[in-house]
Amino acid sequence: MNAPARSASPKTSVLPEADEKRAFVRRMFDGISGTYDVLNRLLSVGTDVVWRRKTIDTLAPESGEHILDLATGTGDLGLEVAGRDPDVVVTGADISTGMLRRGWRKSRDRSARMSFLAGDAECLPFASGTFDALTIGFGIRNVAELDLGLSEMVRVLKPGGRAAILEFSQPRNVFMRTPYLFYFRNVLPNIGRLVSRDSTAYRYLYESVMQFPEGEVFCSRMREAGFRDVTRQPLSFGIATIYAGCT
Repeated sequence: MNAPARSASPKTSVLPEADEKRAFVRRMFDGISGTYDVLNRLLSVGTDVVWRRKTIDTLAPESGEHILDLATGTGDLGLEVAGRDPDVVVTGADISTGMLRRGWRKSRDRSARMSFLAGDAECLPFASGTFDALTIGFGIRNVAELDLGLSEMVRVLKPGGRAAILEFSQPRNVFMRTPYLFYFRNVLPNIGRLVSRDSTAYRYLYESVMQFPEGEVFCSRMREAGFRDVTRQPLSFGIATIYAGCT
């Protein structure tokens, strides 16, 4: 059973209500798009690269498949997929145009077969059954209406389609959990603020992770949305988790 999430004080919380979250997330990621990649490598000491590779290993994309990288950001996860097989077609969707611009530039530099477009996870601009597989890295907790976002993921996947979802989680081991949460709550936001010059983005990161319904709770939400054979794989002592399922 998951330990209760440790939420921030209401006086200092930057978490918006659900009806304001879409606009908040869009503005926030537009604002930090220029430093996002640098901070990812810095704050995770490069571990985020390993986590993404494991996520793609879990997805196991096959040649000729059309894959959606949802909440693609600057395209790291989608570009990892595209770089493995030139016959895999990847579409990256995100609500932040600032992040999409960065991703598009990276794809041009790598000559990757990946396209980018603006799209809200709760109302995806794709016909039902469009994609063979789907990835989302560190983006599912940013969806304002989680159950609606999961249902949309099921809708755009073909029957038998696969999803691999990478998200932060909280270590269960007390010897890992205590120093990790101290770093995550006190050190990481200050480094993020200094580099990105955004005083709220990395406080939001901590608070959104603490509030996310992780572990078996999230697996249950995936099943309720229509996913089958749902599994979860903790990474790095539970700092992150890969959730996988099929339609």
